[in-house]
Amino acid sequence: MQSSSLVPLNDPTLLFTNSGMVQFKDALLGKENPGYRRATSAQRCVRAGGKHNDLENVGYTARHHTFFEMMGNFSFGDYFKNETIHWAWEFVTSVLRIPKDSIWVTVHPTDEESRAIWRDQIGIPAERIVDIEANFWAMGDTGPCGPCTEIFYDHGPEVAGGPPGSPEEDGDRYIEFWNLVFPQFERSPDGTLNPLPQKGVDTGMGLERVAAIMQHVHSNYDIDLFQKIMRAVQHEAGADNDPVIQASPSLRVIADHIRSSAFLVADGVHPGNEDRAYVLRRIVRRALRHGHKLGITRPFFHRLVRPLVEEMGQAYPLLQDKRAEIASILEREELKFAETLSQGMSLLSREIDGLKGTEIPGEVVFRLYDTFGFPVDLTADVARERGLSVDMPGFEAAMEAQRNRGRAAARFTANLGQVVHTSGKVSFEGYQYVEHAGVIEALFSADGAAIDVLRPGESGCVVLDCTPFYAESGGQVGDAGSLTADGVEFEVTDTQISGEQHLHIGRLLRGEIRSGLHLQAGVNAERRAKIRSNHSATHLMHAALRQVLGKHVQQKGSLVDDQRLRFDFSHAAPITAAELARIETIVNEQVRRNDAVETDVLPYDDAVKRGAMALFGEKYGDRVRMLTMNAGFSVELCGGTHVSRTGDIGLFKILGEGGVAAGVRRIEATTGDRAIGIISEQQRSLAAVAELLKAPVGEIEARLELLLQEHRRLQKETGELSQKVAAASGGALADQAVDVNGVSVLATLVQGGAAALMPTLDTLKGKLQRSVILLATLDDGKVSLVAGVSKDVTGKVKAGELINHVGLAVGAKGGGRPELARAGGGEKPEALDDALKLVVPFVRDKTGSGVSA
Repeated sequence: MQSSSLVPLNDPTLLFTNSGMVQFKDALLGKENPGYRRATSAQRCVRAGGKHNDLENVGYTARHHTFFEMMGNFSFGDYFKNETIHWAWEFVTSVLRIPKDSIWVTVHPTDEESRAIWRDQIGIPAERIVDIEANFWAMGDTGPCGPCTEIFYDHGPEVAGGPPGSPEEDGDRYIEFWNLVFPQFERSPDGTLNPLPQKGVDTGMGLERVAAIMQHVHSNYDIDLFQKIMRAVQHEAGADNDPVIQASPSLRVIADHIRSSAFLVADGVHPGNEDRAYVLRRIVRRALRHGHKLGITRPFFHRLVRPLVEEMGQAYPLLQDKRAEIASILEREELKFAETLSQGMSLLSREIDGLKGTEIPGEVVFRLYDTFGFPVDLTADVARERGLSVDMPGFEAAMEAQRNRGRAAARFTANLGQVVHTSGKVSFEGYQYVEHAGVIEALFSADGAAIDVLRPGESGCVVLDCTPFYAESGGQVGDAGSLTADGVEFEVTDTQISGEQHLHIGRLLRGEIRSGLHLQAGVNAERRAKIRSNHSATHLMHAALRQVLGKHVQQKGSLVDDQRLRFDFSHAAPITAAELARIETIVNEQVRRNDAVETDVLPYDDAVKRGAMALFGEKYGDRVRMLTMNAGFSVELCGGTHVSRTGDIGLFKILGEGGVAAGVRRIEATTGDRAIGIISEQQRSLAAVAELLKAPVGEIEARLELLLQEHRRLQKETGELSQKVAAASGGALADQAVDVNGVSVLATLVQGGAAALMPTLDTLKGKLQRSVILLATLDDGKVSLVAGVSKDVTGKVKAGELINHVGLAVGAKGGGRPELARAGGGEKPEALDDALKLVVPFVRDKTGSGVSA
């Protein structure tokens, strides 16, 4: 059986699989019967976020990693402490043959049973059995828990550090390599510990730490698993045999981080700005920063995938299968960050050099994060190397100020679901009905305050004891409609959730309403039908995406209303036109099958066993609603409203596709009458184009290709003509140059549009030696600029700095190399004359003073 994914499938509270017990959690808790009572495993793990986070220690100790492999044995109500400890001792001393006098153990102070086994049966001296209060495992504040006993190896006096429990325990001499955990109690809310009916065993042994012991090295990074990767990093740094590089923490950081990065990408995590994706981005960018520290200036990180696969691909075929995808995704992230790494490091170095104390201000940390995308821990990493601290409260204050600005700028209507506080639970009847009787249980004003009465013209929200109105959740918008009684009509414009109640938000059109009033709740049935159609089509499209693009596709977000469906999902590359067409065809094939949509309410675990797809970030109760379409083509957990048969969708039409974040794509589509209307409009547009081209619809493509060929030919002729004009005018323009401290400076407007800039610049560079040239042109009211600086002048004047200096005045943006830079899109043509006058002073300031004609 393969090692489980680094993305936990059975525990939404975890960012990553961080120990071997994650896949056995429900079995250890007695919530499931896996079909066996004993198990052993070797599990890939990541600890780089949340409660278990070793990131800041990686590279600076001999034993910490973001990625590691954990071996373990488990018992689900079978053997317990006596067998576990004896077997562990047998394995350590007889199989691994680790010297007995090098072994230390720790126990919880109250765990006399484990202490007695170690001391009286195994024979470990009492002075090598240490009480540690932290040796107690718990799932949470309440629930299963129990003591643990840890096995340590003493690397010897030549390594710094003290035994566990001593002030020097953080050193690398005494290394914990096997933890034996015994879940045996149930902790009640009052803190009482009661025996569990099924006692468990959960052990974890770090492969890298054991390998270091067996290979007689003091650092995990000296074991065979790391050597090929470490040599590859040294080669990238151009220092294959450099002892300084070999001893650098940066080498260890990079070697560790390529392992976690590659395995996370293989398991479907792509760099981004939220949750797991952001942790991966932090890991990658930390590795790149350490590469920069080693003097590596070109993209290198993605090239380490090859030696990693050579080392670990046999044990993990997933790495080999996804080798190209992993390298591609890491290279894209690397190129993206490389653009700003140098600038950000320069800014940080300047700030550090100017520090008066030993703390980097929070606003500097925030500016690095906000402007350059520097993760905070990366800045902290640099600070640590310089013996500095980071003003985290100041950083958090700057972050909060930015959030407040964002909230103020948004000006969105308040979400009453977050303001109104209700009690009780609504009876939702919307799966069967669009109309249902209900009684008002509470009223709230438009700003969320509890009120006694609502009068005509007033806005507010109504809470009913039962309702057919679906409240916004899971990407599906809330229902609209009306609440009516004799002489009363309340227009519902939205429905939101507050606790376990549905808030009917809207405006009272006539009558007066109070708590206790009996109403008829009626959903806008036509709107609901369109929403149902779009939602069901979303499920079919999700399944089609996984069929066409691969099983790595996972939902990252969605929006379903009566006009369209919007679906965000994990995928690294843009979707081709052929792939989009195939996805659309598959969905419409499923629609035409017109099979009944099956709904089952069952325990969560049973639904997952039957193949239901659970979405990351969604919260599920003990019992869930499972939606099955077309004999298992799509099986998902979903609480939304759906069509009765797939044929009710009518027609599915993709409207567009694009990227919304790194590794996340978005498709927008629609169904039913709107899809038909869009296709009809497209047909009308095609007919109109055919009329303009004087060609049948079937010949439009060929006719357009002929026109484009003619257009390209004319463009080429125009470009050649512009070059001739530039060559002819170059001599006259060169005469306008002025001498600034021995540098020929020319700043002028040229004719011929943006196409004439480069030919004119090339001509002038041939006529003006040791020069700084800035040319501008106007195209459709927009300013375009180009700057050229002779190579022997770039030591003082850089084209990129000049282009930004002048571009700022005319609203143009761009950049480039020291010798050549461009900018465009300038929206202030009226400021061009004054902007050109900035060039001579700029060059004078950079080169000295004085000017002569």
